[in-house]
Amino acid sequence: MPHPAPVVRTPDARFAGLPEWPFTPTYLTLDGLPGAPIPLSIHVVDEGPRDAAETVLLLHGEPSWSYLYRRMIPPLVAAGHRVVAFDFVGFGRSDKLTSVGAYTYELHRRTLLGVMEALDLRGVTLVVQDWGGLVGLPTAALDVPDRVARLVVMNTFLPTGEETPSLAFRAWKAGVGVVRTWLPVGPLMRLALPASQRRFVPAYTAPFPTRASKAGAVAWPLLVPTEPGRPVAAHMTAAREALSRWDKPALLVWSPQDPILGGVARHFERLIPTAGPAVEVRGGHFLQDKSGAEIAGYVLRFMEQTRPGRPT
Repeated sequence: MPHPAPVVRTPDARFAGLPEWPFTPTYLTLDGLPGAPIPLSIHVVDEGPRDAAETVLLLHGEPSWSYLYRRMIPPLVAAGHRVVAFDFVGFGRSDKLTSVGAYTYELHRRTLLGVMEALDLRGVTLVVQDWGGLVGLPTAALDVPDRVARLVVMNTFLPTGEETPSLAFRAWKAGVGVVRTWLPVGPLMRLALPASQRRFVPAYTAPFPTRASKAGAVAWPLLVPTEPGRPVAAHMTAAREALSRWDKPALLVWSPQDPILGGVARHFERLIPTAGPAVEVRGGHFLQDKSGAEIAGYVLRFMEQTRPGRPT
């Protein structure tokens, strides 16, 4: 059997006619990404005025893509903001490396930095969930704090390997390690999404037509540190230290029904000095899918209340 090409892109036809997804795909080309043998094309949704005073940057997690934010993008744009969501390498419409070992934390960090620099994003309200938090929070706090105006943190964590992972996550990571690129994305999403949202499962499986295209989805859970001293753990420890001194606004939006991260909001309430009690919404791990419009409303009020120069 021939080896797959080192880089593939999911055919456009897989994304035709997705429900609630009217956005025209655009692409950035990023060169020199770690582990990439050629420049990679990164799919970007870039909506709203390019000269807007404020930009909302939405980061997805595992095994989703920008589609997860389909119900948040329209109300944020309607309020006059520029809204950017992109697919990390290996996900959505972005290029995919076909070797699990090619995916590293540095690859995803450099992709995020590359998108922010290429689009010159400033005054950013950074919205993160799942692996979007593991990449976005350290990058915001340590690399580009001057570009980030505020944080919105949703159902994520900064694992250092010193804490005991939930049983659900341990089972998830162990299962991925066994099945590897046979990863059954469709059945997993059917389990993770509320019953009312399962009609959208085909949109989440669209990016993964072959085993080779799933390498990035396999790699992410395997990168999560579950013991001290692992490479990614150092990034998480440094991010925790930086966020403990964060002096810009922060909003926590959480779904307690998440079997993996439902109880982690308390950690961020204690960690980030500017974060008050988490706002709770329904939806489980993929809270944006069920409660996206509601979350967008919370984000808009948060942005209005924390705008520089607003009377107190």
